[in-house]
Amino acid sequence: MTAIAFIDTNVLVYAGSNAAADQPKRVIARQLLSQVLPVFSAQVLQEFYSAAVTKQRLQMTHDEACAVLQSLAAFPVCPISRDLVLQAIDCRQRNGISYWDAAIVAAASELGCPSI
Repeated sequence: MTAIAFIDTNVLVYAGSNAAADQPKRVIARQLLSQVLPVFSAQVLQEFYSAAVTKQRLQMTHDEACAVLQSLAAFPVCPISRDLVLQAIDCRQRNGISYWDAAIVAAASELGCPSI
């Protein structure tokens, strides 16, 4: 059975990177994406789009970044909701991490990802 894996922005960035220094990470990121059932949060998709059109390592156009996001439409995405924000705030307080990291943790939990 394929494992469910919450994919963070960096995995998508490395999977699409054209930078020579990122090639080993690109191979690993693409291998990971092909071996698991990827799930995402709306936050990750937003961060990917921003990085894709602004980071030189990706050199993607708006249309190319949108095409990548369209290709991910088949996979589960956790929307940003009031409840998710409140869960993230609680997680931030309990664990002493940034709000943005806590929002990732809350979204992964919402999507049923096991913690490891």
